Amino acid sequence: MDSERRNTATEFSYMLHRQGSDDSAEVHAFDDIKSLIKNDAGAKSDSLSSLPQAAFNYINSIVGSGVIGIPYAFHKAGFGLGLMLLILVAYVTDYSLILMVRCGHMCGRFSYPGIMEAAYGKWGYYLLSILQFTYPFLAMISYNVVVGDTLSKVLVRFMPTWGASMGAVRAAVVFVVTIGIIAPLCLYKNVSRLARASFLSLVCVVFILFAVVCKLISGEYNVVDLYDESSRFFSHRSGTQNSWEFANADIVPATGVMAFAFMCHHNTFIIYQSMRNASLDRWERVTHISLAFAWSVAALFGIAGYSMFRSLSQGDLLENFCWTDDLMNFCRVLFSFSILLTFPFECFVSREIVKTQLQRFITSELPELDKEKDPSQQTEDNDRHSMIITLSILFLAFIISPMTDCLGSVLELNGILAAIPLAYVLPGLAFIQLEPHSLYSREKLPAVALVTFGVIFTIAGEYFVFFYIIS
Repeated sequence: MDSERRNTATEFSYMLHRQGSDDSAEVHAFDDIKSLIKNDAGAKSDSLSSLPQAAFNYINSIVGSGVIGIPYAFHKAGFGLGLMLLILVAYVTDYSLILMVRCGHMCGRFSYPGIMEAAYGKWGYYLLSILQFTYPFLAMISYNVVVGDTLSKVLVRFMPTWGASMGAVRAAVVFVVTIGIIAPLCLYKNVSRLARASFLSLVCVVFILFAVVCKLISGEYNVVDLYDESSRFFSHRSGTQNSWEFANADIVPATGVMAFAFMCHHNTFIIYQSMRNASLDRWERVTHISLAFAWSVAALFGIAGYSMFRSLSQGDLLENFCWTDDLMNFCRVLFSFSILLTFPFECFVSREIVKTQLQRFITSELPELDKEKDPSQQTEDNDRHSMIITLSILFLAFIISPMTDCLGSVLELNGILAAIPLAYVLPGLAFIQLEPHSLYSREKLPAVALVTFGVIFTIAGEYFVFFYIIS
């Protein structure tokens, strides 16, 4: 009876929250993506998502730029171990996403910052803020790397003489795209229409997967040799050194790439609260379906890409294809388009975190955000401050991105420093703190295992990053 009363109480608390109650302290915790899209105060329950619609939104938030790095992760970990590791990461991610919603029901605060603040106070909130800034900021750098690499290859296809100065062409491409496309999109006040365009982003990724699989089946694909920068035909019989190894030593960076590919925890409560008749059972079902589909897409990218290029696999799969391959050049353009649709959301998250922390530093208290406020009604000062912060973030990302031409390194770094703690360590720690049972109880042991998994790979990753920097 006590458990039933407790469940009833949490469900009642949740319904109050969905109806717009501001009694919960959750109003003090920013909700990174949700604030981006203007709420419709007159929305009816009919506008909520059905289970299939919620699954589609879920899949859309997972499947993105990270999937093209899976062949590189297979190369790092070894093909056999990499495939097993991909299953493990998907399974652990599935559990952590379910755990986050359970934490929300326990504390009555349905946002990631809210549950961390409920569990560990202001220090939990600050830690999450740092990681939630790091993840999208490094993601923006990776997007600059992708757009610079892919579009520069397309330009060289039509302007072969530019191939002698690829570094300058790449930097110029990123500069023009940042000034002409990314900055105006990121400064746009009401980007709800961009949110609807996420369907096009998923369509682009699916088309690229279809093209990669077709290339594998046809057997006629050209590969850019990593050693002499020249194109050559890659025969199935030629083979490469260290190909088809079952296991390699670089398990930690491979895990970082995979964690980045499955990272969607900042969208968890947005999707959950958009569901019609939301409950833990329905959330578990939609999570299982979505993660299974996302794993299938990632596995197909990994298997197809690695089967073609093996130990030559790069962090950006499209970089392996010859510059004269027009189909893959078209895929490069599509992928860049997909990246441009995603970039404003990552920039918005970073901007809101910076604004929130500056306001908290100035006022010495956590600011209360008005989520119902129409973005078009911002004051001139707030508008100017947002513009300055946005342009500063974009400029910093632009300055850092030319320092690396390897997408794999950025994916590894983001996965190790931000994605793994955000996806595995913090949800487990929040559950351990909020769940009333003892640490070694049956209810908490899986969460302890989740935290242990995340901590081990985070510490090992920190060592990997330090070794990479000094070497």
